[in-house]
Amino acid sequence: MHLSFAMTATDLHLSKCLPTRPFRIAALGVAIVLASIAVAGAQDALFDTKAKQALMIEDQTGTILYAKSPDTLIEPAALAKLMTMEVVFHELKSGKITLATQYTVSENAWRTGGAPSGGSTMFAKLKSSISVGDLIQGVIVQSANDGCIILAEGLAGSEPKFAEMMNARAKEIGLKNSTFVNSTGLPDPQQRVSLTDLVALARHIYKEYPAYYRTYAQDSFTWNNIFQRNRNPLLRLDIGADGMGTGYTEQSGYGIVGAATRNGRRYIVALSGLASDKERAEEARRIFEWAYQAFEEIDIFAEGEAIGEASVFGGVKSGVPLKAHEKVSLLVPVANRDRLKAHIIYQGPLVAPLKADEQVGTLRIWIGDVLAQETPVFTAEAVETGDLKKRSFDAVFELATGWVRQLKF
Repeated sequence: MHLSFAMTATDLHLSKCLPTRPFRIAALGVAIVLASIAVAGAQDALFDTKAKQALMIEDQTGTILYAKSPDTLIEPAALAKLMTMEVVFHELKSGKITLATQYTVSENAWRTGGAPSGGSTMFAKLKSSISVGDLIQGVIVQSANDGCIILAEGLAGSEPKFAEMMNARAKEIGLKNSTFVNSTGLPDPQQRVSLTDLVALARHIYKEYPAYYRTYAQDSFTWNNIFQRNRNPLLRLDIGADGMGTGYTEQSGYGIVGAATRNGRRYIVALSGLASDKERAEEARRIFEWAYQAFEEIDIFAEGEAIGEASVFGGVKSGVPLKAHEKVSLLVPVANRDRLKAHIIYQGPLVAPLKADEQVGTLRIWIGDVLAQETPVFTAEAVETGDLKKRSFDAVFELATGWVRQLKF
């Protein structure tokens, strides 16, 4: 497929793309407008869902295929257990615990999350000892509240201290808008997540802990002589699903985070605000089947290819080419004639000297009005400091023209 594009440094509307910055800092960019793409005979790529919030991405390219209020804060319900498991997996990977490590079932864990609670449970016996490996299966397969509390108390001494670990790890792995109060997801007015963070968390767990991730596809688990099937409905829909979890609260409705693979391509979805478990399963199935048929991959830039150029202040050159570390690919609707738009966003002009391979900005690509992908961009070469004459000229030029850019923000 041939792509033609024109480059321009005008009419960038960067005030819509950049966070608020101090007034004295100007923001510049290079805009790349890619020609619209049409595939004859392809089906309509439009999609809508009954979910109040939704987000679907393709995992390899990171392309956002569908978004509907993904940054709205909601009660996570049992989906908070994804963060609980991330903390446990991190402790395992760091060697602080092993799958054979034993934890005791406290009265709090038994009463709050066990059989007396009436909620999701693995029916752990009071004062018994259970291995971390078995607790992981109870939490993932059976959505066991008692399993979560046992792990939390075993790792941190108490559930509130474990919640502190959850929030610390959430920040470390890049979750931006989520706050965890307990390990189970039981309702709390301060416990909130966004679907953007849940998808990022699911993607992180899959990549960082592949051996432990396989548990999410486990069909069933028996503990205390009680057999329970995996609560994830996607595993029984023949759509290539391999995880993750479900949740429900009266306020947020029925939610799900799911992942599935078709033809070597992996997709992750998060839905919330659905009316029933039946509707949750159906909407999740629909969005996966839509994604399987409605998109195709295109290569936009080869690995190391110059993507654009950033202006440079006080250097031997007035500009520096920018590149991405990896090939830039994108999934696009096969039948939608929306234009692809891309901007290289950076604070500028960049100030010399500059090192080669220095991260200076981000390539952002839109499909229609949806920000579909963000890729870091780096300097393709070094730029040394220019002589006094060159620096003086740049200073005069910046004084004469910099205020024009600032009027845009």
